[in-house]
Amino acid sequence: MSDIFYMTKEGLEKLQEEVKYLRTVKRPEIAKAIAEAREKGDLSENAEYHAAKEEQGHLEAKLSEMESKLTNARVMNESDVDLSHANILSTVEVLNKKANKKMKFTLVSEAEADLKEGKLSITSPIGKALLGKAIGDITKAQTPAGAIEFEILKISI
Repeated sequence: MSDIFYMTKEGLEKLQEEVKYLRTVKRPEIAKAIAEAREKGDLSENAEYHAAKEEQGHLEAKLSEMESKLTNARVMNESDVDLSHANILSTVEVLNKKANKKMKFTLVSEAEADLKEGKLSITSPIGKALLGKAIGDITKAQTPAGAIEFEILKISI
């Protein structure tokens, strides 16, 4: 049984577009590459054929994972967000106690994470540490660089 996969409307649309692209563009490209390599003769020693088949396997695995996410996707609206605690879709302003620096993160699903845009996955170490915390709470995140302590300063949309 798969878990529910919470996403924003924009994230869902982006995922749907990527699945459509992989099905309609990449899949036919790979099929064509396999057919062309097959025409070159002996398949047992045909590196192009094996590479194309491997690429096909990776593509099908990726498509399967993405389709599973689409099947289990639940679109979150901003009106659904409880601002008393840090949740998916909420923007959390924190004080990094180690660096004494204010930071702002929007908590999103793994598929929508983009640190350059300040979108932090709820499955990341910092995302997990912030999830469910209230203003004034202090939490610690175990990151590859070590433990970082955060104080929740503000929660908004």
